[in-house]
Amino acid sequence: MFRPRVIPVLLLRDGALVKTVSFRDPRYIGDPVNAVRIFDELGADELVVLDILASRKRRSIPLDVVTAIAAEANMPLTVGGGIHSVAQIRSLVAAGVEKVVIGTNAVDDPGFIEEAAGHFGSSSIVVCMDVRRSAFGRTVVCRGGRPTRHDPIDFARTVEARGAGELIVQSVDRDGTMRGYDLKMLRSVSDAVGIPVVALGGAGGLQHFREAHLEGGASAVAAGSLFVLHGRLRGVLINYPERKELTFRP
Repeated sequence: MFRPRVIPVLLLRDGALVKTVSFRDPRYIGDPVNAVRIFDELGADELVVLDILASRKRRSIPLDVVTAIAAEANMPLTVGGGIHSVAQIRSLVAAGVEKVVIGTNAVDDPGFIEEAAGHFGSSSIVVCMDVRRSAFGRTVVCRGGRPTRHDPIDFARTVEARGAGELIVQSVDRDGTMRGYDLKMLRSVSDAVGIPVVALGGAGGLQHFREAHLEGGASAVAAGSLFVLHGRLRGVLINYPERKELTFRP
């Protein structure tokens, strides 16, 4: 029997909770603190909160928002958005954060991963690798979707070598579609690194979690739309599956 970590991912935009589709058209979902309170009551394994404007606006995720969220989160809390200094990480940890996500700055300055891991340990440093498909294959993107010259496999190996303790692999193309994860990409990345890989982008049902592990090689699964939207019309409903639903046979 296998029981993966199942992680809701909440997106912040100007302090509000939103949901995107392929990183576009952010839809207002509600108050993030209230959502965190509900996920805590439902027994979520872990929670990831990402500020989607922080890197583009060259700022960090607001500390006051993080402090308010951490006060409601009894589960492990991971946050990201514009993180580019040890001082920022130290403030976030003091506010109650267990792990931080480095995204854009992992592209701009891979050495920062090593610096951060040296201060806080690899287990506290998560890299989120956003990947988009094009006519030329899959490419790492940053700052909300801008392409880089990085191949996902090479980049994954680089951040592992620099000291990242965990890697979130996010498909921009699948984000918010609820059509399932990019299993081919997940498998290629999982086979290339030894650190835990978290699948993100495309989950629309519990069967997708199983596929991410068995076919994609992911050790944990994360989702946004699945946990904040419900039904054919995708009405807003914060939800989380019961523990018995998350255990399956290999």
